[in-house]
Amino acid sequence: MFRRRLTALVCSVAAIGLLATGCGGSDSGTTAEKGTGEVTFWSFVKGSDEVAKAFNRTHPDIKVTFEAVPSGQEYYSKLTNAVKAGTVPDVAVVEYPQLPEFATQGKLETLDASLGPLVKDKFPESVRQLVELGGQTWGVPRDAAPLMLYYRNDFFKDHRISVPKTWDEYRNMTGQVRKADPKARGGVLYTDNPGLLTALAWQAGSQWFGTEKDSWKVSLTDAPAKKVADYWGDLARKDLVSSLSSLDPFWTSVQQNRTVAYVCASWCAGGQAATVADQKGKWSVAPVPTWDGKPASAMYGGSSFAIPKGARNSAAAAEFIKWITTDPEGMKAWVSSGTSSMFPADPSLVPVTKAAFPTDYYGGQDVYAVGSESYAAVRPGWTWGPVMGTTNTAIVDQLPKVAQGKARLFDVLTNAQKATVKDMERRGMQVAP
Repeated sequence: MFRRRLTALVCSVAAIGLLATGCGGSDSGTTAEKGTGEVTFWSFVKGSDEVAKAFNRTHPDIKVTFEAVPSGQEYYSKLTNAVKAGTVPDVAVVEYPQLPEFATQGKLETLDASLGPLVKDKFPESVRQLVELGGQTWGVPRDAAPLMLYYRNDFFKDHRISVPKTWDEYRNMTGQVRKADPKARGGVLYTDNPGLLTALAWQAGSQWFGTEKDSWKVSLTDAPAKKVADYWGDLARKDLVSSLSSLDPFWTSVQQNRTVAYVCASWCAGGQAATVADQKGKWSVAPVPTWDGKPASAMYGGSSFAIPKGARNSAAAAEFIKWITTDPEGMKAWVSSGTSSMFPADPSLVPVTKAAFPTDYYGGQDVYAVGSESYAAVRPGWTWGPVMGTTNTAIVDQLPKVAQGKARLFDVLTNAQKATVKDMERRGMQVAP
Protein backbone atom coordinates (compact mmCIF):
# COMPACT_ATOMS: atom_id res chain seq x y z
CA MET A 1 0.00 0.00 0.00
CA PHE A 2 1.06 3.52 -0.61
CA ARG A 3 2.07 5.18 2.67
CA ARG A 4 2.73 8.74 1.65
CA ARG A 5 0.00 11.05 2.93
CA LEU A 6 -0.66 14.12 0.83
CA THR A 7 -3.06 16.95 1.36
CA ALA A 8 -4.27 19.72 -0.87
CA LEU A 9 -3.83 22.18 1.97
CA VAL A 10 -0.04 22.16 1.66
CA CYS A 11 -0.25 23.29 -1.95
CA SER A 12 -0.97 26.82 -3.04
CA VAL A 13 -3.23 26.03 -6.00
CA ALA A 14 -6.21 23.78 -5.42
CA ALA A 15 -6.23 21.94 -8.74
CA ILE A 16 -2.50 21.31 -8.53
CA GLY A 17 -2.81 20.33 -4.90
CA LEU A 18 -5.29 17.61 -5.72
CA LEU A 19 -2.65 15.90 -7.79
CA ALA A 20 0.26 16.82 -5.57
CA THR A 21 2.10 18.52 -8.40
CA GLY A 22 2.90 21.47 -6.20
CA CYS A 23 3.95 19.04 -3.48
CA GLY A 24 5.98 16.68 -5.60
CA GLY A 25 7.76 19.28 -7.67
CA SER A 26 8.57 19.20 -11.35
CA ASP A 27 11.53 17.78 -13.22
CA SER A 28 10.23 18.79 -16.61
CA GLY A 29 13.18 21.07 -17.23
CA THR A 30 15.55 18.12 -17.42
CA THR A 31 13.73 16.71 -20.44
CA ALA A 32 13.82 19.71 -22.75
CA GLU A 33 17.33 18.98 -24.01
CA LYS A 34 18.18 16.66 -26.89
CA GLY A 35 18.35 13.11 -25.61
CA THR A 36 21.21 10.66 -26.09
CA GLY A 37 22.57 7.70 -24.16
CA GLU A 38 20.94 4.65 -22.59
CA VAL A 39 17.28 4.19 -21.70
CA THR A 40 15.70 1.41 -19.65
CA PHE A 41 12.15 0.56 -20.73
CA TRP A 42 9.58 -1.34 -18.65
CA SER A 43 6.42 -2.62 -20.27
CA PHE A 44 3.98 -5.53 -20.29
CA VAL A 45 2.29 -4.38 -23.52
CA LYS A 46 2.42 -6.83 -26.41
CA GLY A 47 5.03 -5.88 -28.98
CA SER A 48 7.16 -3.79 -26.62
CA ASP A 49 10.28 -5.84 -27.37
CA GLU A 50 9.89 -5.30 -31.11
CA VAL A 51 9.31 -1.59 -30.59
CA ALA A 52 12.56 -1.28 -28.65
CA LYS A 53 14.46 -3.16 -31.36
CA ALA A 54 12.99 -1.00 -34.12
CA PHE A 55 13.87 2.19 -32.27
CA ASN A 56 17.45 1.08 -31.70
CA ARG A 57 17.89 0.33 -35.40
CA THR A 58 16.97 3.88 -36.37
CA HIS A 59 18.32 5.92 -33.43
CA PRO A 60 22.05 5.28 -33.03
CA ASP A 61 22.46 7.96 -30.36
CA ILE A 62 20.06 6.26 -27.95
CA LYS A 63 20.16 2.64 -26.78
CA VAL A 64 16.92 1.28 -25.32
CA THR A 65 17.07 -1.78 -23.09
CA PHE A 66 13.69 -3.45 -22.77
CA GLU A 67 12.68 -5.30 -19.61
CA ALA A 68 9.45 -7.32 -19.59
CA VAL A 69 7.37 -6.86 -16.44
CA PRO A 70 4.20 -8.55 -15.16
CA SER A 71 0.86 -6.87 -15.74
CA GLY A 72 -1.73 -5.85 -13.18
CA GLN A 73 -1.17 -4.87 -9.58
CA GLU A 74 2.06 -6.86 -9.38
CA TYR A 75 3.60 -4.48 -11.91
CA TYR A 76 2.41 -1.32 -10.19
CA SER A 77 3.76 -2.56 -6.87
CA LYS A 78 7.08 -3.24 -8.57
CA LEU A 79 7.18 0.25 -10.06
CA THR A 80 6.25 1.80 -6.71
CA ASN A 81 9.04 -0.07 -4.96
CA ALA A 82 11.49 0.98 -7.66
CA VAL A 83 10.63 4.64 -7.07
CA LYS A 84 11.23 4.20 -3.35
CA ALA A 85 14.53 2.41 -3.94
CA GLY A 86 15.78 4.76 -6.64
CA THR A 87 15.98 1.97 -9.22
CA VAL A 88 13.33 3.15 -11.66
CA PRO A 89 13.38 2.66 -15.42
CA ASP A 90 13.57 5.71 -17.66
CA VAL A 91 10.30 4.85 -19.42
CA ALA A 92 7.36 2.93 -17.96
CA VAL A 93 3.92 2.00 -19.20
CA VAL A 94 1.12 3.35 -16.99
CA GLU A 95 -2.50 2.59 -17.86
CA TYR A 96 -4.94 5.48 -17.75
CA PRO A 97 -6.75 4.39 -14.56
CA GLN A 98 -3.47 4.17 -12.64
CA LEU A 99 -1.96 7.45 -13.87
CA PRO A 100 -3.70 9.77 -11.34
CA GLU A 101 -2.60 7.56 -8.47
CA PHE A 102 1.04 7.68 -9.53
CA ALA A 103 0.87 11.43 -10.19
CA THR A 104 -0.82 12.05 -6.84
CA GLN A 105 1.85 10.09 -5.02
CA GLY A 106 4.67 12.03 -6.68
CA LYS A 107 6.02 9.00 -8.51
CA LEU A 108 6.21 10.55 -11.99
CA GLU A 109 8.04 13.42 -13.63
CA THR A 110 5.90 16.07 -15.24
CA LEU A 111 6.32 16.25 -19.01
CA ASP A 112 5.22 19.84 -19.62
CA ALA A 113 8.42 21.12 -21.23
CA SER A 114 9.33 17.99 -23.16
CA LEU A 115 6.13 16.33 -24.32
CA GLY A 116 3.27 18.53 -23.14
CA PRO A 117 3.02 20.45 -26.44
CA LEU A 118 3.02 17.15 -28.35
CA VAL A 119 0.11 15.86 -26.28
CA LYS A 120 -1.88 19.04 -26.86
CA ASP A 121 -1.23 18.91 -30.60
CA LYS A 122 -1.77 15.22 -31.35
CA PHE A 123 -4.58 13.89 -29.19
CA PRO A 124 -8.35 14.47 -28.90
CA GLU A 125 -9.73 15.98 -25.72
CA SER A 126 -11.31 12.72 -24.56
CA VAL A 127 -7.92 11.00 -24.22
CA ARG A 128 -5.83 14.10 -23.51
CA GLN A 129 -7.85 14.66 -20.35
CA LEU A 130 -6.68 11.29 -19.07
CA VAL A 131 -3.00 12.33 -19.00
CA GLU A 132 -3.32 16.07 -18.32
CA LEU A 133 -3.99 16.20 -14.61
CA GLY A 134 -3.85 19.17 -12.28
CA GLY A 135 -2.88 21.41 -15.19
CA GLN A 136 0.21 19.36 -16.08
CA THR A 137 1.09 16.49 -18.43
CA TRP A 138 2.04 13.19 -16.80
CA GLY A 139 2.05 10.72 -19.68
CA VAL A 140 1.75 10.41 -23.44
CA PRO A 141 -1.17 8.30 -24.73
CA ARG A 142 -0.29 5.25 -26.79
CA ASP A 143 -3.64 3.65 -27.51
CA ALA A 144 -7.30 4.31 -26.99
CA ALA A 145 -9.71 1.47 -26.35
CA PRO A 146 -13.12 2.46 -27.75
CA LEU A 147 -16.03 0.13 -27.03
CA MET A 148 -17.45 -2.12 -29.76
CA LEU A 149 -19.95 -4.95 -30.00
CA TYR A 150 -18.64 -8.30 -31.24
CA TYR A 151 -21.15 -10.83 -32.57
CA ARG A 152 -21.33 -14.13 -34.45
CA ASN A 153 -22.78 -13.07 -37.79
CA ASP A 154 -23.61 -16.66 -38.76
CA PHE A 155 -25.57 -17.29 -35.53
CA PHE A 156 -27.44 -14.00 -35.85
CA LYS A 157 -28.28 -14.70 -39.49
CA ASP A 158 -29.36 -18.30 -38.93
CA HIS A 159 -31.71 -17.29 -36.10
CA ARG A 160 -32.85 -14.00 -37.62
CA ILE A 161 -31.50 -11.92 -34.76
CA SER A 162 -30.93 -8.23 -35.42
CA VAL A 163 -27.79 -6.47 -34.28
CA PRO A 164 -28.89 -4.27 -31.35
CA LYS A 165 -28.46 -0.51 -31.52
CA THR A 166 -29.89 0.29 -28.09
CA TRP A 167 -29.60 -1.37 -24.70
CA ASP A 168 -33.30 -2.24 -24.83
CA GLU A 169 -32.64 -4.06 -28.09
CA TYR A 170 -29.58 -5.69 -26.54
CA ARG A 171 -31.73 -7.14 -23.75
CA ASN A 172 -34.12 -8.55 -26.36
CA MET A 173 -31.18 -9.99 -28.26
CA THR A 174 -29.89 -11.87 -25.22
CA GLY A 175 -33.29 -13.46 -24.79
CA GLN A 176 -33.39 -14.47 -28.44
CA VAL A 177 -29.92 -16.01 -28.21
CA ARG A 178 -30.82 -18.15 -25.19
CA LYS A 179 -34.06 -19.25 -26.84
CA ALA A 180 -32.22 -20.20 -30.05
CA ASP A 181 -29.58 -22.16 -28.12
CA PRO A 182 -30.08 -22.72 -24.37
CA LYS A 183 -26.32 -23.10 -23.92
CA ALA A 184 -25.43 -19.86 -25.72
CA ARG A 185 -25.41 -16.34 -24.31
CA GLY A 186 -25.29 -12.91 -25.93
CA GLY A 187 -23.08 -11.21 -23.39
CA VAL A 188 -20.73 -11.53 -20.41
CA LEU A 189 -20.52 -9.92 -16.98
CA TYR A 190 -16.91 -10.45 -15.95
CA THR A 191 -16.34 -11.72 -12.42
CA ASP A 192 -12.69 -10.67 -12.17
CA ASN A 193 -12.39 -7.42 -14.09
CA PRO A 194 -14.14 -4.11 -13.28
CA GLY A 195 -12.95 -2.43 -16.48
CA LEU A 196 -15.97 -3.15 -18.65
CA LEU A 197 -18.46 -2.18 -15.95
CA THR A 198 -16.58 1.08 -15.49
CA ALA A 199 -16.56 1.77 -19.23
CA LEU A 200 -20.30 1.12 -19.48
CA ALA A 201 -20.94 3.57 -16.63
CA TRP A 202 -18.73 6.12 -18.40
CA GLN A 203 -20.64 5.56 -21.64
CA ALA A 204 -23.94 6.15 -19.84
CA GLY A 205 -22.75 9.56 -18.65
CA SER A 206 -21.57 8.68 -15.15
CA GLN A 207 -18.85 10.76 -13.50
CA TRP A 208 -17.23 8.61 -10.82
CA PHE A 209 -14.62 11.21 -9.92
CA GLY A 210 -14.25 14.95 -10.21
CA THR A 211 -12.95 17.95 -8.32
CA GLU A 212 -14.70 20.66 -6.37
CA LYS A 213 -12.49 23.56 -5.22
CA ASP A 214 -9.77 21.84 -3.18
CA SER A 215 -11.57 18.52 -2.76
CA TRP A 216 -12.19 15.34 -4.69
CA LYS A 217 -15.75 14.34 -5.55
CA VAL A 218 -16.52 10.62 -5.55
CA SER A 219 -19.75 9.33 -7.05
CA LEU A 220 -19.69 5.69 -8.07
CA THR A 221 -23.42 5.59 -7.34
CA ASP A 222 -24.74 8.45 -9.46
CA ALA A 223 -27.87 7.95 -11.57
CA PRO A 224 -26.12 6.74 -14.77
CA ALA A 225 -24.01 4.26 -12.78
CA LYS A 226 -27.10 2.94 -11.00
CA LYS A 227 -28.88 2.52 -14.33
CA VAL A 228 -25.97 0.46 -15.69
CA ALA A 229 -25.59 -1.60 -12.53
CA ASP A 230 -29.31 -2.39 -12.33
CA TYR A 231 -29.39 -3.30 -16.03
CA TRP A 232 -26.39 -5.64 -16.05
CA GLY A 233 -27.22 -7.07 -12.65
CA ASP A 234 -30.66 -7.96 -13.94
CA LEU A 235 -29.23 -9.61 -17.07
CA ALA A 236 -26.90 -11.70 -14.92
CA ARG A 237 -29.61 -12.61 -12.41
CA LYS A 238 -31.92 -13.77 -15.19
CA ASP A 239 -29.10 -15.76 -16.80
CA LEU A 240 -29.31 -13.77 -20.02
CA VAL A 241 -25.56 -13.16 -19.96
CA SER A 242 -22.77 -15.35 -18.65
CA SER A 243 -20.78 -14.57 -15.50
CA LEU A 244 -17.22 -15.55 -16.28
CA SER A 245 -13.59 -14.71 -15.68
CA SER A 246 -12.24 -12.46 -18.41
CA LEU A 247 -9.30 -14.82 -18.95
CA ASP A 248 -9.39 -18.47 -20.10
CA PRO A 249 -13.02 -19.19 -19.12
CA PHE A 250 -14.25 -16.40 -21.37
CA TRP A 251 -12.21 -17.45 -24.39
CA THR A 252 -13.20 -21.07 -23.82
CA SER A 253 -16.85 -20.02 -23.94
CA VAL A 254 -16.22 -18.32 -27.27
CA GLN A 255 -14.44 -21.39 -28.64
CA GLN A 256 -17.29 -23.65 -27.53
CA ASN A 257 -19.98 -21.44 -29.11
CA ARG A 258 -21.38 -20.51 -25.69
CA THR A 259 -20.65 -16.79 -26.14
CA VAL A 260 -21.98 -15.49 -29.45
CA ALA A 261 -21.94 -11.76 -28.67
CA TYR A 262 -20.12 -9.56 -26.19
CA VAL A 263 -19.05 -5.99 -25.55
CA CYS A 264 -15.34 -5.28 -25.56
CA ALA A 265 -12.84 -2.71 -26.76
CA SER A 266 -10.96 -2.41 -30.03
CA TRP A 267 -8.11 -4.57 -28.74
CA CYS A 268 -10.37 -7.63 -28.60
CA ALA A 269 -10.38 -7.83 -32.39
CA GLY A 270 -6.75 -8.95 -32.50
CA GLY A 271 -7.03 -10.97 -29.31
CA GLN A 272 -9.91 -13.00 -30.65
CA ALA A 273 -8.32 -13.56 -34.05
CA ALA A 274 -5.25 -14.97 -32.31
CA THR A 275 -7.14 -16.99 -29.68
CA VAL A 276 -10.09 -18.38 -31.64
CA ALA A 277 -8.55 -18.62 -35.08
CA ASP A 278 -10.86 -21.41 -36.28
CA GLN A 279 -13.89 -19.08 -36.23
CA LYS A 280 -12.47 -16.88 -38.97
CA GLY A 281 -15.21 -15.27 -41.03
CA LYS A 282 -17.92 -15.94 -38.44
CA TRP A 283 -17.54 -12.72 -36.47
CA SER A 284 -18.39 -9.09 -37.14
CA VAL A 285 -18.19 -5.88 -35.12
CA ALA A 286 -20.72 -3.10 -34.65
CA PRO A 287 -21.02 0.11 -32.66
CA VAL A 288 -21.73 -0.48 -28.98
CA PRO A 289 -25.44 -0.09 -28.14
CA THR A 290 -26.51 3.14 -26.45
CA TRP A 291 -29.33 4.12 -24.15
CA ASP A 292 -31.06 6.47 -26.57
CA GLY A 293 -29.80 5.23 -29.92
CA LYS A 294 -27.47 8.19 -30.36
CA PRO A 295 -23.69 7.59 -30.64
CA ALA A 296 -21.98 7.38 -27.25
CA SER A 297 -18.92 5.45 -26.20
CA ALA A 298 -16.14 5.12 -23.64
CA MET A 299 -12.77 3.43 -23.26
CA TYR A 300 -12.18 -0.03 -21.85
CA GLY A 301 -8.45 0.02 -21.19
CA GLY A 302 -5.71 1.99 -22.88
CA SER A 303 -2.18 2.90 -21.89
CA SER A 304 0.23 5.79 -21.73
CA PHE A 305 3.98 6.06 -21.27
CA ALA A 306 5.53 8.06 -18.49
CA ILE A 307 8.90 8.94 -16.98
CA PRO A 308 9.14 7.76 -13.36
CA LYS A 309 10.49 10.07 -10.70
CA GLY A 310 14.23 9.53 -10.43
CA ALA A 311 14.79 8.44 -14.04
CA ARG A 312 18.45 8.81 -15.01
CA ASN A 313 17.97 9.85 -18.63
CA SER A 314 14.77 11.85 -18.96
CA ALA A 315 15.85 13.60 -22.15
CA ALA A 316 16.43 10.37 -24.09
CA ALA A 317 13.33 8.87 -22.49
CA ALA A 318 11.24 11.69 -23.95
CA GLU A 319 12.68 11.04 -27.42
CA PHE A 320 11.76 7.37 -27.13
CA ILE A 321 8.23 8.06 -25.84
CA LYS A 322 7.58 10.51 -28.67
CA TRP A 323 8.58 7.91 -31.26
CA ILE A 324 6.55 5.02 -29.84
CA THR A 325 3.37 7.08 -29.47
CA THR A 326 3.24 9.47 -32.44
CA ASP A 327 5.68 8.33 -35.14
CA PRO A 328 4.25 6.18 -37.97
CA GLU A 329 7.29 3.93 -37.88
CA GLY A 330 6.87 3.48 -34.16
CA MET A 331 3.23 2.55 -34.65
CA LYS A 332 4.18 0.01 -37.32
CA ALA A 333 6.57 -1.56 -34.83
CA TRP A 334 3.75 -2.06 -32.32
CA VAL A 335 1.59 -3.97 -34.78
CA SER A 336 4.38 -5.84 -36.56
CA SER A 337 3.07 -9.17 -35.24
CA GLY A 338 0.04 -8.85 -37.52
CA THR A 339 -2.43 -9.90 -34.82
CA SER A 340 -2.61 -6.70 -32.80
CA SER A 341 -5.65 -4.48 -33.31
CA MET A 342 -4.32 -1.66 -31.17
CA PHE A 343 -6.24 1.54 -31.81
CA PRO A 344 -3.86 4.53 -31.76
CA ALA A 345 -4.73 7.36 -29.43
CA ASP A 346 -3.43 9.67 -32.17
CA PRO A 347 -6.20 9.47 -34.82
CA SER A 348 -3.79 10.36 -37.64
CA LEU A 349 -2.06 7.00 -37.10
CA VAL A 350 -5.18 4.86 -37.56
CA PRO A 351 -4.34 4.19 -41.24
CA VAL A 352 -0.99 2.74 -40.14
CA THR A 353 -2.50 0.16 -37.81
CA LYS A 354 -5.41 -0.48 -40.13
CA ALA A 355 -3.02 -1.40 -42.94
CA ALA A 356 -1.18 -3.84 -40.68
CA PHE A 357 -4.28 -5.65 -39.40
CA PRO A 358 -5.57 -8.57 -41.53
CA THR A 359 -9.26 -8.28 -42.38
CA ASP A 360 -10.02 -11.89 -43.27
CA TYR A 361 -11.00 -12.94 -39.74
CA TYR A 362 -13.88 -10.45 -39.84
CA GLY A 363 -14.85 -11.29 -43.38
CA GLY A 364 -13.12 -8.25 -44.85
CA GLN A 365 -14.93 -5.83 -42.55
CA ASP A 366 -13.10 -2.62 -41.72
CA VAL A 367 -13.00 -2.96 -37.94
CA TYR A 368 -11.01 0.26 -37.69
CA ALA A 369 -13.88 2.20 -39.24
CA VAL A 370 -16.12 0.98 -36.42
CA GLY A 371 -13.39 1.80 -33.93
CA SER A 372 -13.00 5.31 -35.32
CA GLU A 373 -16.73 5.89 -35.04
CA SER A 374 -16.64 4.71 -31.45
CA TYR A 375 -13.56 6.78 -30.57
CA ALA A 376 -15.21 9.91 -31.92
CA ALA A 377 -18.23 9.20 -29.71
CA VAL A 378 -16.28 8.78 -26.43
CA ARG A 379 -17.86 10.99 -23.81
CA PRO A 380 -15.40 13.71 -22.72
CA GLY A 381 -14.88 14.74 -19.14
CA TRP A 382 -14.17 11.35 -17.53
CA THR A 383 -11.66 11.48 -14.66
CA TRP A 384 -9.98 8.48 -13.10
CA GLY A 385 -9.71 8.54 -9.33
CA PRO A 386 -6.52 8.84 -7.27
CA VAL A 387 -6.84 5.38 -5.62
CA MET A 388 -8.10 3.19 -8.45
CA GLY A 389 -6.27 0.18 -7.04
CA THR A 390 -8.51 0.35 -4.00
CA THR A 391 -11.62 1.10 -6.06
CA ASN A 392 -11.05 -1.79 -8.46
CA THR A 393 -10.19 -4.26 -5.71
CA ALA A 394 -13.38 -3.38 -3.84
CA ILE A 395 -15.43 -4.05 -6.96
CA VAL A 396 -13.67 -7.25 -8.00
CA ASP A 397 -13.92 -8.75 -4.52
CA GLN A 398 -17.72 -8.61 -4.74
CA LEU A 399 -18.39 -9.41 -8.40
CA PRO A 400 -18.55 -13.19 -7.86
CA LYS A 401 -21.37 -12.63 -5.37
CA VAL A 402 -23.39 -10.92 -8.10
CA ALA A 403 -22.95 -13.97 -10.31
CA GLN A 404 -24.07 -16.18 -7.41
CA GLY A 405 -27.14 -14.06 -6.74
CA LYS A 406 -25.83 -13.06 -3.29
CA ALA A 407 -25.38 -9.34 -4.01
CA ARG A 408 -26.82 -6.62 -6.20
CA LEU A 409 -24.41 -4.99 -8.61
CA PHE A 410 -25.41 -1.55 -7.39
CA ASP A 411 -24.57 -2.58 -3.82
CA VAL A 412 -21.11 -3.54 -5.08
CA LEU A 413 -20.63 0.02 -6.34
CA THR A 414 -21.96 1.44 -3.07
CA ASN A 415 -19.44 -0.57 -1.06
CA ALA A 416 -16.65 0.35 -3.48
CA GLN A 417 -17.46 4.03 -2.99
CA LYS A 418 -17.18 3.64 0.78
CA ALA A 419 -13.83 1.85 0.46
CA THR A 420 -12.55 4.48 -1.97
CA VAL A 421 -13.48 7.43 0.22
CA LYS A 422 -12.03 5.76 3.30
CA ASP A 423 -8.69 5.17 1.57
CA MET A 424 -8.55 8.69 0.15
CA GLU A 425 -9.16 10.19 3.58
CA ARG A 426 -6.57 7.86 5.10
CA ARG A 427 -4.04 9.27 2.65
CA GLY A 428 -4.89 12.82 3.62
CA MET A 429 -6.97 13.76 0.60
CA GLN A 430 -9.97 16.02 1.00
CA VAL A 431 -13.24 14.49 -0.20
CA ALA A 432 -16.34 16.60 -0.81
CA PRO A 433 -19.44 15.39 1.08
